[in-house]
Amino acid sequence: MDYFERKLDDKRRLTIPAELRAEFASGVVITRGFQQYLHLYPKAVWDDMVEPKLKGDILDERTADLNVQFRMGRVETGIDEKQGRITFEPHHLDYAHINKDIVAIRAGRYWRIQAA
Repeated sequence: MDYFERKLDDKRRLTIPAELRAEFASGVVITRGFQQYLHLYPKAVWDDMVEPKLKGDILDERTADLNVQFRMGRVETGIDEKQGRITFEPHHLDYAHINKDIVAIRAGRYWRIQAA
């Protein structure tokens, strides 16, 4: 599955499709995206692929900009085992201009979450 659409519930929760839940068994990292959308990473992907890239040269401005982009508002959470849901913080939804309807699109090893 590379795409799904959902509605957030009244508590800002997104139900992850059952066939994708194992992908997030290690946990979930939510960050701002490059533009007005969010990135949803499996924790293992964040730890193995993103975090090492953010540890670049301390004097490199591009690395500093990426750290600000991805760490500002970063939230680490887990999936509700019973319902398979994650909760978004209000600042995430404001940043991505999401009200209720979302579209999730696989972008390689992570997901882009945006308003429908």
